[in-house]
Amino acid sequence: MKAQEEKTTNPAEKELFVKMVVDAWKTQNSRVDKLLAELSDEQLESEAAPGKNSGVYLLGHLAAVNDGLLEILGFGEKLAPQLENIFIKNPEKSDFEKPSITKLKQFWQEINAKIGEHLEKTTADEWFARHTAVSDEDFAKEPHRNKLNVLLSRTVHQSYHLGQMALLAKK
Repeated sequence: MKAQEEKTTNPAEKELFVKMVVDAWKTQNSRVDKLLAELSDEQLESEAAPGKNSGVYLLGHLAAVNDGLLEILGFGEKLAPQLENIFIKNPEKSDFEKPSITKLKQFWQEINAKIGEHLEKTTADEWFARHTAVSDEDFAKEPHRNKLNVLLSRTVHQSYHLGQMALLAKK
């Protein structure tokens, strides 16, 4: 078991794991950016499928989730905390007034630019450290609950919603 532990803590392997996850994150962000540039406001206002969320809601949701990364990864405070109540805690059909599409795109860009600044500065060892939503005690028992795993799970989450948003291009 000791040889396996040493193998998984090899600095070069850590760097490789970080590069793979950060590159995947950047790829998904660029795909969302590309799709947003292609979709009209009318397409974004439509539902991805009958009875499903609109592109506006999905964009707001993705921006809100990414905004939460700033805190959970220890990068700072949220830039648009008002998005959480509208796009995470409540469904699209709630009576909350949503920001304009232009404002949501602006939030998306600003939030991801801020995350991007930190991605470049964070070391491999910092990526394998505890994120802010897990206690020291729980992290000692479950070291996989680290910052890199959070970024990986958010990348998968973003990919899922990108697939939904891609349906809007067909409208």
